[in-house]
Amino acid sequence: MGQVYFKSNPDRRAENEPARSKPGNKKPANMPWAYLRLPPFPKVAVRVLQLVTNENVQLHELCDLVSSDAAFASEVLTVANSALYAPRYPARSILQAIAVLGADTLQGMCITVGVRAYLGKQMNQPAMRALWRHSLACGMIAQKLAAGGLVDEYTAYTAGILHDIGRIALTVIQPKDYAALLESHSGPAGSILESERGLFGWDHCEAGQRLLAGWKLPAEFEEVVLGHHTPRRTDGAWGLSELVKMSCAIADTAGFPAFAGCEFATYSELLERLPARERRLFYPEAGQLTKDIAAGISAIETV
Repeated sequence: MGQVYFKSNPDRRAENEPARSKPGNKKPANMPWAYLRLPPFPKVAVRVLQLVTNENVQLHELCDLVSSDAAFASEVLTVANSALYAPRYPARSILQAIAVLGADTLQGMCITVGVRAYLGKQMNQPAMRALWRHSLACGMIAQKLAAGGLVDEYTAYTAGILHDIGRIALTVIQPKDYAALLESHSGPAGSILESERGLFGWDHCEAGQRLLAGWKLPAEFEEVVLGHHTPRRTDGAWGLSELVKMSCAIADTAGFPAFAGCEFATYSELLERLPARERRLFYPEAGQLTKDIAAGISAIETV
């Protein structure tokens, strides 16, 4: 019996039914990467990601870096004091926030603030806000899954936020056209890649991988971004890439899909795909997970 996917509305459709999109009369862009005119991502966020991977980095270096951009530092400090992190005592400086929450937590906060700043006014569009929430949900789910196993939970959160960074880039390049695609496309999560190539010449996985390569981040992040829509491994291997792939699928099922017409497997089926340890320690029902993720997203969006 074929695997059945569910749309983010109550309608159901079999996986082998053709996906639908509204490409219009546009021909594939096939633009060289250099011609996409991608605006620079917040430099502070990228530099923090680079520094945190260095075991010898000093706290004052991170503090000086984040503090070098007053607006960015203010955003990070606000997130650090939000209900999501719930520090016992409010942090009054970046150094204090790092000392209390740790450098590993800082990288997740910085990439979260960076993505929100990158989207900017596009966050007012429902399709873009849904994309933002999908990325946040994926990061939070990845951290929760990692807490039950051997993958570092802070790295998992960062990788979850970064997994769709290519979508964010495509959004910034052509916000109206990409929003229209997200609003009109129907099918399994990976089925949108072909339509993206038709619109840009690149899909969001390829675009994200090129971004991270330019940022000179660890190769494991590139693997996550490039492969999060590839078929899951069947040899039982479980690492950062497979964890984020599952987190992305669970985010869709839990009510935070990247696009409205996304079709997905059932929550119980996704649980069965998890390794035994992670499955035992994870949410047995989708309802409480959805509630907790929604609370975490609200804590960030209201600051």
